[in-house]
Amino acid sequence: MRQLVARLWQSLIVVFIVTTISFFVIRSAPGDPFSFDSPKLSQAARDRLRHDFGYDRPLAEQYVRYLGNVARGDLGHSSSQGTTVARALAKTIPNTLLLVAVALTLSVGLGMIVGVIQATQRDGWFDRVSSPVFLVFYSLPDFWGAMLMALVFGYWSHMLPTGYMGDPLMHDYYPFWRRLGDTALHLILPALTMTLITIAGIARYQRVAMLEVLPSDFIRTARAKGLTEREIVWRHALRNALAPMITTLGLLFPVLLGGALFVEKVFAWPGMGALTASAIESRDYNLVTASVIVGSVMVVIGNLVADLLHAAVDPRVRE
Repeated sequence: MRQLVARLWQSLIVVFIVTTISFFVIRSAPGDPFSFDSPKLSQAARDRLRHDFGYDRPLAEQYVRYLGNVARGDLGHSSSQGTTVARALAKTIPNTLLLVAVALTLSVGLGMIVGVIQATQRDGWFDRVSSPVFLVFYSLPDFWGAMLMALVFGYWSHMLPTGYMGDPLMHDYYPFWRRLGDTALHLILPALTMTLITIAGIARYQRVAMLEVLPSDFIRTARAKGLTEREIVWRHALRNALAPMITTLGLLFPVLLGGALFVEKVFAWPGMGALTASAIESRDYNLVTASVIVGSVMVVIGNLVADLLHAAVDPRVRE
């Protein structure tokens, strides 16, 4: 319990630091949300908007006021979306969580299977072939991998849709199960892109963990008792090799969350990443800062969950 309270305090400090850095970094860029040229807005109108949003005040005063508003749960008004930041994020966060959850599940599940097979067939043909192949995907930048997947499976082969969360014309008119299938179909490419980019790291960690466990005494004892190799590997060895894998979950979640920004932008997936990219382009201070805060909170929660799972699997952590 004491460790949990300490981690919560550390998490609050991390979120505070991230909030401070994002607040000053976005405002260090030239211009502001109302510095763009538009024939519809006169200079007087721009000055009035700056005054209404408080951008004409000293930066230190803006920072203190912003922290006070965030502490009260007020993330401000989005100049680019024409609504409150909380409402704009509420529409996109579930979509991002859906994408990240599917990619995380596929990455962990497939990565563990690949890592176990690589370890049990060390230096075999599967190990020699799969390792460099997955390493190539792991080395791809997120945006380049997304464009490559869209080019191959969308524009060349026309196998899968490459944009949006559903058919832009017919999705709303489909019955429930048809809408669900339409969303799943549009989810395949962005989720597959994020999975291929991250699966190599999971497989490598699982391979190393299994190679450390397989020579153990209890594995030799299990073989002496006549257990099949499948039972030894998947029931006993894998269970003892899970602790390092759970630790990597806390590292994988922020990687996927950061990669979602580029993947969502390429596939026009209406998530928080695409919204943040558009907010950066329009210098929407409040929306960019709030997106970073929400992302840091998600990462902190992911790390806390990974720590709790690690403690549940490895009793030594609870001591």
